[in-house]
Amino acid sequence: MPLTVLSNEQLRSLLLSLTRDEVLQLQKNLAQALREYSTGSQDKGCSADYQPQRTAITRKDGSSTIFMPASTGSTMGIKIISLQSGGKAGYSTGSATRGRESRVRFAPEASRDSRPSIGSDISRLSISSQEDSDILNVPSASINNRPLSPVSSTSSASRTGLSSTSGAWFGAGTRDTSPPGTVTLLDSNSIPFGIIRAQELTAFRTALASMMLFNRRKKAKTITVFGAGKQAYWHIRLALVLRDEIKRVYIINRSFERAAELLKDIYGPENTSWRGNVKFSAFSSDFVESERLLKEAVRKADAIFCCTPSTAPLFPAEFLTSSEGRRKGRLVCAIGSYKPHMTELHPDVLRDEVTPHHSSHHHHRHTRRSGVIVVDTLDACLQEAGEIVQAGVTPQQLVELGELMMIREAARLAMEQGGEEEKGLLEWIESGNVIFKSVGLGLMDLVTGGDLIKLAQERGVGTTVEEF
Repeated sequence: MPLTVLSNEQLRSLLLSLTRDEVLQLQKNLAQALREYSTGSQDKGCSADYQPQRTAITRKDGSSTIFMPASTGSTMGIKIISLQSGGKAGYSTGSATRGRESRVRFAPEASRDSRPSIGSDISRLSISSQEDSDILNVPSASINNRPLSPVSSTSSASRTGLSSTSGAWFGAGTRDTSPPGTVTLLDSNSIPFGIIRAQELTAFRTALASMMLFNRRKKAKTITVFGAGKQAYWHIRLALVLRDEIKRVYIINRSFERAAELLKDIYGPENTSWRGNVKFSAFSSDFVESERLLKEAVRKADAIFCCTPSTAPLFPAEFLTSSEGRRKGRLVCAIGSYKPHMTELHPDVLRDEVTPHHSSHHHHRHTRRSGVIVVDTLDACLQEAGEIVQAGVTPQQLVELGELMMIREAARLAMEQGGEEEKGLLEWIESGNVIFKSVGLGLMDLVTGGDLIKLAQERGVGTTVEEF
């Protein structure tokens, strides 16, 4: 099998050439892998049972290296990224498994017999206030039976004393905030068939996952993006490629110079086909009326994408939790923070979403509270996601993206057969408040990276080593 090597520029060129249909196919493949990760039994190659834990080492100079292995059953891979300056020297960490014994899992009908049932009394997923909590019947509920793993000794106290950038992001004003590194892809015989620079791939596959929820939103006229790096770029680009009804994009960044540079990229003549007639607005906290502009951008948004390594909330919680803020449903994706002391969303935003509220005479004017936060991987988010940790969200209040996609499909099929109880779930995904927190997992890099290597070989992109 030949080995294909994609440099950062070669990969970017390939990604920029993707058509809408090709993006959708890549997304479909990633969604299938995430469904197997969350709900698949051991006969599914992408099942969490076959995903080794990530680990990291920190050297005396404070620089760290993270190792993210993954497997699909037919291929294997490992992502290695370097994090510079800061951190407590000498520790290593794995992705700890917490709360599996108490966690509710939602499984498709076909896999009921392979999972121990926990009874119909908790086989519902809350999507509104407490008195409306019986609106959704989930096809099946069970406790996931993955083996328990020991909690890492570095999961809490030993992570204190880090620099303000957590040692993983470059300094203020730097254009590229994606950690450098590589993804190595191997076949079932452990022979490499692809090597990809990680920066652009990480940003692209993360946005691809966010778009799984964004695709299903009924209203998508206005989006607000925090950040101006690769993550922000790919969230904007994929949103516009996939949804032609977008009319307005707000870009908010600490450094206006970086936001202006991002706008310059977007307004390049080669981007006319996907940029269309969308109106872009960019500002920073240095603007005289930044507070008013910030509130307007958050309140008007149908979708908010947070793409920064922030250690403080990007906007006040009341923008979304107040009576005015609750009058419309939004998709909020937070993908930038990845350590317990980092947070893009105020913890009160998450607490408000998972806490049942009693009805009032204004209730009919408010969107329903879902009762859950959507995550890419429960285990890593419980340990690493600052929003989850600081808000005190429990495993029962989290649902993985792969699980949600499986439940949504089951609900759709049930409705086609005349079922009404599943209507609430679909309404929530399409129009309600949906909060998605992502810290990434190696499986995402392996699946999307493998698809991109195939495309590169078909198009003659990259450097090929025959019979490696």
